This record gives sequence, structure tokens and C-alpha cells, in this order.
Amino acid sequence: MLRFLLVRIASSIPVLIILSIVTFAIIQAPPGDYADYIRSQLINQSGASFEAADAQAQAYRVANGLDQPMVVQYFAWMKGIITEGDFGYSMFYNKPVADVVAERLPRTLLLALVCHILASLLGIGFGIWAATRQYSWIDSLLSGISFLGMTVPRFLMALIIVYLLVFQFNVSEIGSFFSPQYGGAPWSWDKFVNLVSHVWPVVAIATFGGLAYNMRVMRGNLLDTLNAQYVETARAKGLSGSAVVMRHAVPNALHPLVMYQGVVLPYMLTGEIETAIIFSLPTVGPAIVGSMAIGDVYVTATFMMVLSATLIVGNIIADMLLAMLDPRVRQYGGA
Repeated sequence: MLRFLLVRIASSIPVLIILSIVTFAIIQAPPGDYADYIRSQLINQSGASFEAADAQAQAYRVANGLDQPMVVQYFAWMKGIITEGDFGYSMFYNKPVADVVAERLPRTLLLALVCHILASLLGIGFGIWAATRQYSWIDSLLSGISFLGMTVPRFLMALIIVYLLVFQFNVSEIGSFFSPQYGGAPWSWDKFVNLVSHVWPVVAIATFGGLAYNMRVMRGNLLDTLNAQYVETARAKGLSGSAVVMRHAVPNALHPLVMYQGVVLPYMLTGEIETAIIFSLPTVGPAIVGSMAIGDVYVTATFMMVLSATLIVGNIIADMLLAMLDPRVRQYGGA
């Protein structure tokens, strides 16, 4: 098993390097940089002349290496990461990028993890329920919910919920995790309830898509497994219906879902990011959009690198789980 893990980690390093190059190149592709943002701020807010604004922007560009070719900027950024753990300096937030990531990423990962757990438990449970009641009204209802969850865009659901909360229920506290009175207060049950009341739309929307996929896959796999020969043999031995399903059919029907866990966390992350942008929560999503808008390249590149690493780690974890469940994976995967 250790060899299996080491092989997976070694093969992921070149992938992460290629992803970092592609990400950095795509971020740098649009015209303009943070110096252009400074120039526009000087002209629009300070009333500086075009010549003075251009001179200050160029001076800032030279002082911070933004005038260097993209290749030089990339290798300087990677050198700082490898040698010093320095991900660069955020020009907009006026602090190291690592501090920005440390502030926003844990919230995003925690929300995504909660969504993942809920989507897995509910999706698998509903999938088993639907498969064991094939063609019933319960199966039809759950299949319809699954179809909606996989087709309706998450940002559209977020916009609808924002509209309902603001214009129908007169909710004014949107865009924060806590009400003002709980912001700096110590943790308590009331503070936790206040947190849930602010983040439930994000959790619900991000969970819905994952739940729909898990339910659909679990239903289809379980229906195929229930028709397998070894399941018929278990029935012929006189086992009860629940024992046949839970002890023999469900464990084998879970294999494709275990493989899916490699991409489910990034899927939940993107779901959280989309909805957090609509709700303006201080997580990764608004930081990525804001940094891209003003050319704060190191913030954007670092967050995209972290999300890419999350995808790779998720795939490694999925491989390990599948190898634990299926000895054939260990045999042919190098374990």
C-alpha cells in the first residue's frame, strides 16, 4: 500500500507543475496589470494628470517586477515558493498572499467538507431508497430531484435565493458569516445558530448538486448489482431482503462512488465558490474574482494552485480508498 501511495504522489508532481504554468499563463493573458489599476485610481479619485499617473504606474511596475516577461515572473514566483514558502505579496490586500490564503481557505474548505458529507450521506441513502423501490412514486420523485440538481446552474439557484431573502423576507444581513453582535464574541450555541442562519444557502446549494449526482449514480449501480448472479444466490440462500441489499449489493455498488470522490471535493469547492460570490461571503470565491479584476496576479495564481492541489489530493485519496476496497487495484496499481 505504501508503494501504491508513493507512486500516486510521484506521478502527481509533474501534473501540478504543468497546472501551475498553464494557470499563470492564463491569468497573465488579458491585457493590463495592477499598475494599470493604480493608474486608473490616480486619475479617477485623485485627479492626477495622465502623464503623472502613467509615470507612477510605470515606477510601480518596475519596482515590483511587473515589467519583466511572464516567464521571468513565473520562475521568480516559483523560486519564492520552493525556497522560502513565499507565495508573493498581495498588492490589493497589502499583505503576503499566504496570509490571504490562510484567512479565506479554511472557511472555504470547511464549508466544502460539510457539503461533501451531506451530499454523500443523503445521496447514497436516497439512491438506495429509490433503487429498492424502482418505478414507484418515490423513485419518480427522487429521480426528478436528481435531474434538477444536475441541470439547474448553481449561480441561478443562488440568485433566486438572494432575491427571495432580500425582497420577500426582508433579510438585510447578507455577505457575512455573523451578525454584528456575534462578530468578535466567543463561541456559544447562539453564535453557532447565527452562523448557520448566514451560511445555510451556500451549504444547501453546493450540497444539492453533489447529492443529485450521488443519488443518480448509486441508484443505477445498485439496480445493476441487484441483478447480479451472486445477489440471486444470496436470495436463494434465504437471506432477508435488507440483508441482501446492505451486505451484498450496496458495498459493490459503492465502488464507482468511491472513484468519484477524487473530483467531488473540487466540485464542492467550485459550488461553494460560485454561491459565495453571489452572497459576497469572505471566502475564496470573491477573493479570486476581485484579484482577477484588478490584476493582483499572485493571489489568483496561488488560489488556483491550491484548488488544483486539492483536486490531485482528492484523486490520491480516492485511489487509496478504492485500493482498500478492491484488491485488484492494489495488484495492478503497483501496491
